[in-house]
Amino acid sequence: MSLNKVNAAFPESNLTWKILNDATQGGYAVGAFNCYNNDGVMAVIRAAEAKRSPALIEIFPWTMHFQGPHFVKYIVEAAHGASVPIGVHLDHCMDPSDVEQALTLPIDSIMVDASRLEPEENTQYCKRITELAKARGITVEAELGRINGGEDGIPDAGELEEILTDPQHAADFARQTGVHYIAPSFGNIHGPYPEGGSEKYWQLDRLKDIADALGPSVPLVIHGTHPVPDWLFREAIEAGARKVNINRNARDDYTKFVAENAGRLELTALKEQSVAIYQKSVEALMDVLGSSGQAP
Repeated sequence: MSLNKVNAAFPESNLTWKILNDATQGGYAVGAFNCYNNDGVMAVIRAAEAKRSPALIEIFPWTMHFQGPHFVKYIVEAAHGASVPIGVHLDHCMDPSDVEQALTLPIDSIMVDASRLEPEENTQYCKRITELAKARGITVEAELGRINGGEDGIPDAGELEEILTDPQHAADFARQTGVHYIAPSFGNIHGPYPEGGSEKYWQLDRLKDIADALGPSVPLVIHGTHPVPDWLFREAIEAGARKVNINRNARDDYTKFVAENAGRLELTALKEQSVAIYQKSVEALMDVLGSSGQAP
């Protein structure tokens, strides 16, 4: 358990909450970097320490199933042992059994994804899970509206229709459920964007209206960030985004290097060089999001 969880009242005691609250006060965003292996974990921690940036390491329920709870505990221990604030977030927890398991782990925050339910069901479910999570010192993110598309670790919404987030509904939902962060649907999608890209589909006016309706106490989270140009990230942060989920943007160069060199380099050299490339990509994104140099 992190010292934060001992020395202050909830949610101020929660590491994700503190990281994102500081981002709100400072007007920047923090990257939540999806990590699938220990290469990613090392890259994010090393990048955060090199840039003196807060960060979040983000995992999927896939990690609990494939690599197991011991690997999750390794991630938490490594993150909390860093010289800068790094929280561990479990993203897109859809299955109730996954939520139950997640609440037994020493993670800092969890995304409860009930966006496939009807609005009233989503509200009641998120309220119940938030109460359970609070008792364990864990903060909760919820998706409001429905963000379509799919990527590694996230099943495609399939035939379900995208639902854009209504600002007033977001404010009502936050008040009724007590969730700590909201991931809105404002034209963003998981996975590659259709022709025109994120520049065509993101509705930044809607994002700002949602942020204004929620106020600074409920930070906004952006999902669906591949590919997104640097200038659009900056405009989204100006509109109120505080947690930005990062997946392929940070690991494509790493993946390419591993694919090209797996049969040429010894495994030790492959890992050392590939993690350095991964770290460089994470560092560049920390600069874009404005979190570099913000760690206490």
